[in-house]
Amino acid sequence: MLQCVKSIFMLTIIMECRDQETEAAHTLNALVSGAVEGLVSDVLILDNGSRDGIQKLAEAAGCRYYSHWDIKDVLRAARGDWLFLIEPGARPQPGWIEEIFEYASVTRDPARFSDSRTFRKPLFKRIGRKRPALENGVILTKRQALAIARSGFNLDKLASGLKKRVLRSEIIPAWVTARDSALAD
Repeated sequence: MLQCVKSIFMLTIIMECRDQETEAAHTLNALVSGAVEGLVSDVLILDNGSRDGIQKLAEAAGCRYYSHWDIKDVLRAARGDWLFLIEPGARPQPGWIEEIFEYASVTRDPARFSDSRTFRKPLFKRIGRKRPALENGVILTKRQALAIARSGFNLDKLASGLKKRVLRSEIIPAWVTARDSALAD
């Protein structure tokens, strides 16, 4: 059955960036296995005025790059019936491909990945903080996204307020890559 789902299931990855070329490269590298397995149909990079090489990275990786965009137009252009909204720098961990295939075969509910057990903020930084809507990625159908989207929305606004099921697979949040990049400088 999983093979049957694989043949009809396509996922569009959407990432919104602003001067996050390094972080986006880490995310794209982690998503390559999804393209090889036939899960990822296309990747859309939404730029918010970057001055780094994000456009060149997007083009080299075969992504569609948008420097001026409206979320409704972007969603309509997505090839997949499902969308994976992800922050630049976030990296889904092994097992994510199979889990998304299985999940999409039994439900249409939005979902997110589990918190990373390895990469967690200290307890005092987790208490009382509101989790960013995209911190653990968001998976939803294109139809759901189009019903929610309004002109002027960004990905965070699109993902806010969704009740998301939690998948077993973990994701390394974007702040880990941003922190590591800052330490390297």
